[in-house]
Amino acid sequence: MTHSNKHTMLKNLPGIDHLLGVAMQNPDFSDIPRSVIVDSLRNTLEKRRKNILNDIETDISDKAILDKALVLADETIKPRLVNVINATGVVLHTNLGRALLCEDALKNIREVSQSFSNLEMNIKTGKRGIRYEAIDELICELTGAQSAIAVNNNAGAVLLALNTIAKKRQVVVSRGELVEIGGSFRVPDVMSKSGCILKEIGTTNRTHLKDYETAVCDETGLFLKVHASNYTIEGFTASVNLNNLVKLGRDKNIPVMEDLGSGTLIDFSKYGLPFEPTIADSVNSGADIVTFSGDKLLGGPQAGIIVGKKESIDKIKANPLTRALRIDKMTLAALESTLKLYRDEKKAVKKIPTLRMLTIPFKEICKKADLLLKIIQKEIGILADTDLADMDSRPGGGSFPQLNLATRCITIKPHNMSVSKLEAKMRMSTPAIIGRIENNKYILDPRTIQEGQDMIISSTLSRILQKK
Repeated sequence: MTHSNKHTMLKNLPGIDHLLGVAMQNPDFSDIPRSVIVDSLRNTLEKRRKNILNDIETDISDKAILDKALVLADETIKPRLVNVINATGVVLHTNLGRALLCEDALKNIREVSQSFSNLEMNIKTGKRGIRYEAIDELICELTGAQSAIAVNNNAGAVLLALNTIAKKRQVVVSRGELVEIGGSFRVPDVMSKSGCILKEIGTTNRTHLKDYETAVCDETGLFLKVHASNYTIEGFTASVNLNNLVKLGRDKNIPVMEDLGSGTLIDFSKYGLPFEPTIADSVNSGADIVTFSGDKLLGGPQAGIIVGKKESIDKIKANPLTRALRIDKMTLAALESTLKLYRDEKKAVKKIPTLRMLTIPFKEICKKADLLLKIIQKEIGILADTDLADMDSRPGGGSFPQLNLATRCITIKPHNMSVSKLEAKMRMSTPAIIGRIENNKYILDPRTIQEGQDMIISSTLSRILQKK
């Protein structure tokens, strides 16, 4: 492109005011804010200007510029947080939002959010109330605790409890329990931020009761036990169970706290899964404080729940940090509705998505897989090799470390593109479909695919494979 041609094309680029006037008359731009339209037009014009200067052929017509600006504007205003289809088989997938809320919780959120509520008002007295009253008695009923409070997440719960009970004092914890979980949450770091002094005892694989006893001094403020929810140590190991630690705490007049991480209200061994200590078990041991998550095995909204002795919980409620970590009305509404279902365990397992996905019988998984395979084969025909394969799902969310759940998956090997390209295109579709790749095949696990999503998956596969 000659200098003269460049000059002519740059001179002929339409002005922003002209393009804006045309756009404002175009119904395609009618629902887009004016500021977004202006930015999109400016960005499009700047790109065209650079193309001209770099001798790249470019269309400077009004239509071409407006079409590109519309694409940019639509991209700008569309939500960043969107629904995806989880076909990975990981039930509590941290990257995909962890626990799905049950219908009862969703209904209560809507009802509480679209109108005023008694969030901090005691209707009986007409005076100011406490927001935690909505769930305090319910949590205590389900766990046997004397008192309870909920904050924004379990890291916050641990931070708040440590800061309240043991600030500027030593907290004794086994080296084998100084865990790190997803998102760089490290127990030592949280302890440091809470103002406590970490006192490590034992070794990575073996800690004995005498280690706790020997560590006690005038500065000891708390015995802390951390449930290793996302890893296991096997072989030559030893640890102190909570009951024995509580007994020692009583003898030494030192409070005991357990961080369960992924706390559960039901005994999963009834459903063929490994036994996981319940929250009630920890409370019954006599621990002063027990903390756990609301959006893991509990199957509720993101929250950190603190239960225990009334004296300890009252101190926590009075801590100024509590206000900074408190949950809002929507979380309270979802948590209350989820917890109420646990009054009837059969109903909880049926209605809470996390519990349903974890406990679904293998025979039912096989039926779901058979149906999905038939739908997919009908849609994509000979465009790919499809089959069934017995594989494993995972609980996820730092729950049941190393547990594999038997599942039956659909495997897809496309003829006209690589498996990695298919995975990327499925992930970039609307809605995004998140599968996994194993043995150079694209895998769809029915365990985490929800009702009504089969046709979306099959039609998306068909569209992608036909376009190549």
